[in-house]
Amino acid sequence: MFQRILVIFENEKICPQAISYCRELALRMDSEVALLMLVEMAFVDRPFLGSKRRDMGLLEKRIGETLGQISSEFLKDGISVRVALRVGDVAQELLKFLAERPPFHAVIWGSSEDLPYGGQLRRSHWLGKVADTLECPLLAVISRSRPEQLETKRDPQM
Repeated sequence: MFQRILVIFENEKICPQAISYCRELALRMDSEVALLMLVEMAFVDRPFLGSKRRDMGLLEKRIGETLGQISSEFLKDGISVRVALRVGDVAQELLKFLAERPPFHAVIWGSSEDLPYGGQLRRSHWLGKVADTLECPLLAVISRSRPEQLETKRDPQM
């Protein structure tokens, strides 16, 4: 396995189409996959760290189950998969994650069917600020119309 694909999820939002796309791409490219869940959480107030620890435990359990289910589908197809959870400032956590690993060949946005704010990634979103630092393409799944939707748009007189 020479190719590596990273799928980024944000705040527990998961797009099934992105997962399917990643699985198909990984099979075609004989790639290993890394699933990264980024969760925004501020650690400003020290007195509330006790409640944050409890929340972190629940978050880790919930995300672990979710990413475990997703990774089992990849493993059934013989695709090597790794999972990770990063909590904090999502842009910083992504950059730290990337710095700790060999480069990826593709990054897939896995939290929605399109990049944040439509087809154009705006600089106001954290991913827009980080996208220029990526050494590989950033991909997003774009939904297509279903065949039954296309049929209903036809002129009935034809």
